Amino acid sequence: MSTGAPLAWTRTMRAMAALAVDPVGLGGLTLRARAGPVRQTAEATLARLPLPQRRIHPDLSDTQLFGGINIATSLAEGRMVRDPGLVETPALLILPMAERCPPGLAARLGQVLDSQAGHALVLLDEGAEPEEAAPQGLLDRLAFHVDLSDLRWAEVAATVPPPAEIDSARAHLTALPRPDAALETLTALAVQFGIDSLRAPILALAAARALAALDRADTVDQAHVAEAAELVYPARATRRPELPPPEAEDEAEVDETAAESKAPQEADSQDDTDTAPNPEQPPPDDMLIEAVAALLPDGLLALAAGRSRARAAQSGSGAGARRHGNRIGRPLPARPGHPDGRARIDVIATLRAAAPWQALRPRHGTDRIVIHPGDIRLRRYEDRSDRLIIFAVDASGSAAMARLAEAKGAVELLLGQAYARRDHVALVAFRGAGADTLLPPTRSLVQAKRRLQALPGGGGTPLAAGLDAAAHLAAQARIHGLTPAIALLTDGRANITLDGAVGRARAHGDALRRAQYLRTLVAQGCVIDTSRRPGTETTALAAAMGVTCITLPRADAHRISNGITAALDG
Repeated sequence: MSTGAPLAWTRTMRAMAALAVDPVGLGGLTLRARAGPVRQTAEATLARLPLPQRRIHPDLSDTQLFGGINIATSLAEGRMVRDPGLVETPALLILPMAERCPPGLAARLGQVLDSQAGHALVLLDEGAEPEEAAPQGLLDRLAFHVDLSDLRWAEVAATVPPPAEIDSARAHLTALPRPDAALETLTALAVQFGIDSLRAPILALAAARALAALDRADTVDQAHVAEAAELVYPARATRRPELPPPEAEDEAEVDETAAESKAPQEADSQDDTDTAPNPEQPPPDDMLIEAVAALLPDGLLALAAGRSRARAAQSGSGAGARRHGNRIGRPLPARPGHPDGRARIDVIATLRAAAPWQALRPRHGTDRIVIHPGDIRLRRYEDRSDRLIIFAVDASGSAAMARLAEAKGAVELLLGQAYARRDHVALVAFRGAGADTLLPPTRSLVQAKRRLQALPGGGGTPLAAGLDAAAHLAAQARIHGLTPAIALLTDGRANITLDGAVGRARAHGDALRRAQYLRTLVAQGCVIDTSRRPGTETTALAAAMGVTCITLPRADAHRISNGITAALDG
């Protein structure tokens, strides 16, 4: 290890060395770092570990992982041909883009680790936000979690023990006794930090034994237990423990004076035994707690809450964007493909593709149908994500004088249609100096109607602020897997800028710029000109948003709602 290396990098090197000594017992590690020289150095260090390694992908199929029947080759050769899987050979599996690992693959990798068949896992986490992390089921099975986001390239160096030392440490590990007292200490420490997983103390004990084997120690001493806790517990902690206040110095001095006055000779006789360290005695709880607490990340409670927050469902049968798959949804025509354990074979389409060629294919004296790999057809389905319809209603004075009543009636009719289609709806109203999100995304029809009926009218037209609020809702909807669509009801005559100043020219420019940004977020939409005398403002606004502009100067609520429905479903 190079001198002057930061503590985070030193701990990372120790964790990698311990993983090389006991990969099965430790499960693996999570390496969180963005793409750059620091991560390249860490990956180069991993490559130097004396372990067989295989790099896998988040889109790995079951057939590639566990093996299975090669249907195409079996049909071509007339016998069963089985492909081997990655798990048949024990190795250190390295998964890049671990924050994008799907739940199905995470469950299968967890099954591989639980089988204790010689596999270990390294998750390369490239998440930019604290909420972007690998599935918790995998993180719980890996002993070490290291974060190199704050390190600079000049502070790191790829240094690991040579293979001979690793092999010697593995042999020494088998002779180390299992310290039950250390397991009790680590379990009590896990409770202090709010760690409810039983795997945590077991992994910490395995880490302590691996570190002791690296140091060629005869037993697992206090230093190894403390170092293992510092490597395993900080990333799992959910709270900061409260340490008891220290005792007063004068009380301690009084106790020491009284003890010396009562039995000075006895104290002298026990002086040597009290100062001699006992490697089998677990360290004081306060010392361990302070050591681990010093490594807890900033904003621990916010980080734990963010990672435990459930993500929105990514499946649905709404009216949003189309998504092709091979499991659920509306059936699509079958397509040629290679079976990989995830797609279903369309038997009828496969036979239909093979039938015209039977007269030209040798049968070898049998009456069976000869199917080649190119004949195989796979089922496909089309599903739609849920849609969020953002109603942005102009409640300014000019709109209230003209068509606000009809606009409210049209939105109320559209809310009923959205409820029938199980769309999510949100309501933004802009008037005066800014915009308000009267209704966040919801499916509650009653609440939406109540908020709409209570919408007052009057004031200026902060069109840019209304579009900005709608863009914020659309961005959040995309993060949660929804397809945003917008229905903007306005006369287009903006007179309040984005910063709240008065001025028609600046307000119109701000609105056009916000409309162009909104264009990158919404998939569908329309602009309804609610003025009695339509002008060019709404047409320019719709062009900037990339949506349809509908002018209905003498339409009632039903005609306005029908126009919006046709534009959103077109």
